[in-house]
Amino acid sequence: MNCLDEENNGQNEITYEPIVPLEEYLAAGIHIGTQQKTGDMHRFIYRVRTDGLYVLDVETTDKRIRAASQLLTRYPPQKILVISARQYGQRPSAVFAKIAGAVAITGRFVPGTLTNPQYARYIEPEIIVATDPTGDAQAIAEAVSIGIPVIGLCDTNNSTANVDLVIPTNNKGRKSLAMIYWLLTKEMFTINGKANFNYTIEDFESEL
Repeated sequence: MNCLDEENNGQNEITYEPIVPLEEYLAAGIHIGTQQKTGDMHRFIYRVRTDGLYVLDVETTDKRIRAASQLLTRYPPQKILVISARQYGQRPSAVFAKIAGAVAITGRFVPGTLTNPQYARYIEPEIIVATDPTGDAQAIAEAVSIGIPVIGLCDTNNSTANVDLVIPTNNKGRKSLAMIYWLLTKEMFTINGKANFNYTIEDFESEL
């Protein structure tokens, strides 16, 4: 939202090309935060609305999606774990995992899943993607304890203390979460040189 246009000799020059048009980000509500902000998230906030809602900088979100996609493609897909306790994040994260070949844990995260080899569903991921650092705190804590990186979808009210790569976004909206996971999947396809990405945002969207 900021720094997209730059005044140059009286002309507007586009200095950054987002993955999708800004209008699509705005339509999905990716930029709409909460009425609370943490010190961690202050640098990602563009402005505050008259109703008290903090607004996230969409350009930064776009750049972080690119960075996260680049990072994820460095790992074997089956070693990527995506988690979502949040209801509207469960379908998007599961669809992302299915298409990308990753592993998804949605709903309740059982303590010890990453740290207790005796647990029947114990897994050993090499990186995790957390839909909400608050709701997914147990999984993030276990990831930190075993030293694997965490990508976190962070809203204005989140702490980022245990998140290695923050994607600032509305992590509570149905459409915004669908768009984030769709974009991550799409970018990973592009980076891997795959041309057959035929999925839509609606494919990732949770039902009402």
